[in-house]
Amino acid sequence: MTLQARPTVFDWHFPNIPAQRAQDSAPEDETSPQADVLVAEPEVAKPPMYAVVMYNDNYTPMEFVVYVLQSEFRHSVDSAVEVMLTIHNSSKGIAGIYPKDIAETKAKKVNSLAHREGYPLLTQIEPHQGE
Repeated sequence: MTLQARPTVFDWHFPNIPAQRAQDSAPEDETSPQADVLVAEPEVAKPPMYAVVMYNDNYTPMEFVVYVLQSEFRHSVDSAVEVMLTIHNSSKGIAGIYPKDIAETKAKKVNSLAHREGYPLLTQIEPHQGE
């Protein structure tokens, strides 16, 4: 007499208890209705984005603005100078676009840094529509 060993399947939820296979525990009846169910991937909406806007003033040095753009917003030197010139010529410019909580944190950090250094640089966030 030979014993056939059933392969053991482990459930990752309970690693010490073998899982029962559906076909092993309940044989399918030919008369039971089969239902095909399509499982859709959940739709995850992108968070609303906010632009961190820096405003021009007559007292904050351009070098400080470039420094902030490089250190806080990870701009390259060329990109930071370009944004700084946009701020200087257009009275405001976008330093970066982030979800609301990140944008608020960056704006507060820049305002705090500017205040500590004695500059009136103003940074705020605005809802950003695009891309």
